[in-house]
Amino acid sequence: MSETSLPERLDVVAIAPHPDDLEILCGGTLAKLVKQGYKVGIFDLTSGEPTPRGTLETRQAEAEAARKILGVPLRVNIQLPNRVLMDGPENRFKLATAFRTYRPGIVIIAAGRTPAASPDHYQGHLIGEAARFYSQLTKWDDRFAGTTPYRVPHLVYVPYPFDAESRHWHSTFVVDISDTIDQKFEAIRAYASQFDEERFARLKHMVGSANGYNGARCGFRYGELFALPHPVGSPDLVATVYGSKPTTPPDIPVGKGHQPMG
Repeated sequence: MSETSLPERLDVVAIAPHPDDLEILCGGTLAKLVKQGYKVGIFDLTSGEPTPRGTLETRQAEAEAARKILGVPLRVNIQLPNRVLMDGPENRFKLATAFRTYRPGIVIIAAGRTPAASPDHYQGHLIGEAARFYSQLTKWDDRFAGTTPYRVPHLVYVPYPFDAESRHWHSTFVVDISDTIDQKFEAIRAYASQFDEERFARLKHMVGSANGYNGARCGFRYGELFALPHPVGSPDLVATVYGSKPTTPPDIPVGKGHQPMG
C-alpha cells in the first residue's frame, strides 16, 4: 500500500473483542476525545455473534448506532471469530495490518481475565499486545497485506472492572467523564439485543458505581480508569499533580467540600 493511498492517521484507537465492550469500559473517554478534537477509531475484533440474544445484522446496526452516539468517526471490524477467539499468529497479523493501515499514536487495549464472562476478553488482550509488536516487524510485509512497518508509540490498558486478578500496574490514571457519562450510557443502551430493560438497569448500576468510585478518587463525579505498562513520565511535577485535580489547593475552601482523596 502506498503512502498516498493510506487513510488519515488516527490519534487513538481502542480495541476489544466484542461490540459493546468498549462502550462499557471507556465510552465516556472515547466521546470526550472526539470532543477534544482527536481522531479516534474503534476496532472490534469480532462481530460478537453468535449469541443467544442477537443476530449478525442486529449487532452490526447496534455497533453503528453506538459509534454515532459517541461521535467516533471510524469503526472497523477485524473479523476474527467470536467464542473461539485465540491469540495466535494469524489473528496477530490481521490486527497488526489495521495498525499499519491507520498508524495510531495511542492504542487502548481492553485488559484482564474474566472467567465468569467470555474468555475472548483475555485473548483479545494478548492479541492486542502482540499485534502492536508485530506491526513494526520488517521483511514480513506479505503477512500484512503489503502494508509498511509501523511502530505504535504508546500502549494504554483499560482494565475490566471484574478482572480475576488483582493487578499491580506500573501506573494508573483516571479520565474525567462527568460531561460524557450520559453519552456513554446512551451508547451502551444502543445494544438493545444484549441488554433488555432489566439487564441494562443492572449494568448501568455496576458501570455507574465503578465510574463514580474511580472519579471520586480524583475529585471527579465520574471517571474511567486506565493503566500503563510503565511509570508515568513528567517534565513538570507540579503540572502532573495539579493536572489530576479539578482545582488547585488555594481554590478549595478549608472544611468545605474537600473529599479525603489523598
